[in-house]
Amino acid sequence: MADFSDKLVIVRGAGDLATGTIHALVSAGYPVVALEVPQPSSIRREVSFSEAVYEGTKTVEGVTAVLAKDAQEALTLAARGKPAILVDPVCNILETVRPAVLIDAVLAKRNLGTHRDMAPLTIALGPGFEAGVDVDFVVETMRGPALGRVIEKGFALPNTGIPGVVGGFAAERVIHAPASGTLQAVRKIGDRVEKGETIAMIGEFLVTASLTGILRGLIRDGYPVKKGLKIADIDPRPDSYPLCFQISDKSRRIAQSVLTIVNTDL
Repeated sequence: MADFSDKLVIVRGAGDLATGTIHALVSAGYPVVALEVPQPSSIRREVSFSEAVYEGTKTVEGVTAVLAKDAQEALTLAARGKPAILVDPVCNILETVRPAVLIDAVLAKRNLGTHRDMAPLTIALGPGFEAGVDVDFVVETMRGPALGRVIEKGFALPNTGIPGVVGGFAAERVIHAPASGTLQAVRKIGDRVEKGETIAMIGEFLVTASLTGILRGLIRDGYPVKKGLKIADIDPRPDSYPLCFQISDKSRRIAQSVLTIVNTDL
């Protein structure tokens, strides 16, 4: 087990940005276990390994993540080169194994309990962590010239609450739940939608497209949403259909920075 644990990476989170990092690490030969919550709320589900929590497996760009029933199965899968998804939001797996690397990729904009004692090398993505205090390194996640910057001391840029500009649109791209309730999908990821068109329903409330474009992300059908939760994402670019099923450029940039840290420090 020594050689295995010397390379083992545990990733908290398996949403779309975390998936880019998991994909890069597995492709580079690192065994990876990703920890998720019982009901992940990923929007870009076609490129999120977190979907394995519901489906048992999820394949993204040729790499298949598998849901493990417990920590031992997760470690067995990881040792065989399969990214394992384990429902373990509080990191109970650390009672079983000490990883070489722990990465917080929850993107909660705040620290949900990650600290430097969890592994010899700790990395966090985005705001909410102080590099050199909470974790060893922080990777910048905000779009712009600093995206992917490796921070050794201090913080990532604060969250603005405004999505990055795509096709000339920013905040307009993202749709939030107008009410609490169970979401019923009307359209699916990859569909072209017109502004004002109904894409889902929450009880009697209609969820309409904020823009004309490609529905790049939509929360899972039947998900119990709360008012204000981000539930959909529209790409206004007419040729963006293939991007619904590909790891984003943002995710790749972050993943490359993480991989550089891991390769350098292990």
